[in-house]
Amino acid sequence: MTDITVPADDTSARLRRRSQKKGALLFLRDVLVIFVVALLVSFLIKTFLVRSFFIPSSSMEQTLQIDDRILVNELVPDLVGVQRGDVVVFRDPGGWLPPTAEVEQPPLVAAVDWVFSAVGLSASDSDDHLIKRVIGLPGDHVVCCNALGQMTVNGVPLNEPYVTLPAGVATVSKDAFDVTVPDNSLWVMGDNRYNSKDSRYNREQPGNGFVPVDNVVGRAFVVSWPSSHWGWLDNHPSVFAGIRDPEGS
Repeated sequence: MTDITVPADDTSARLRRRSQKKGALLFLRDVLVIFVVALLVSFLIKTFLVRSFFIPSSSMEQTLQIDDRILVNELVPDLVGVQRGDVVVFRDPGGWLPPTAEVEQPPLVAAVDWVFSAVGLSASDSDDHLIKRVIGLPGDHVVCCNALGQMTVNGVPLNEPYVTLPAGVATVSKDAFDVTVPDNSLWVMGDNRYNSKDSRYNREQPGNGFVPVDNVVGRAFVVSWPSSHWGWLDNHPSVFAGIRDPEGS
């Protein structure tokens, strides 16, 4: 009987190939684990901490531009209270937004959008939300306008540097109003005061123009895109610093 001898070089080559194949499989496993963990962490962050939205309208110009991307702190209002001057994203209280038809997307585009939305990199439901600045908290008496065209909160006039007005106009609201904010509600207004369908112009809708605090998704705190618009969103505490809380609040 004749023995068959396998050359040492062939044995070494097979061992190298096996080692390389095993290494490639381990690498793919590690990449998959990292991807799944990153996806899970992103989902948890998006669900409980930070969420991304885009700006579909000009109602907050010049603070926010159309198609800006913003990051929203979802700890507000559940763990951190809403403050006057905060820029907040909230669900439509009813009748503020016109009905929108669902847009058909190719399956691949829809799948990618779903993944991005799940990890907080896009917001397919931005058109179902609104973004405005909080002017009045529960119990606040908000009036417009005084002889100088200013709005007052609990009798204190506001000097609002963030407001955009038409050329030659000094009055911060085209229409006068005098409201007291109900419990668990907010009075909100757009910075582009003559082009914003905000609390002033939804008085005939459910809630009488006030936004339930429970409808607030969170406080916008940064413009994340485009890079040329990047910056922190100021709630201008100095504007509201002299306002006393209403009695009994």
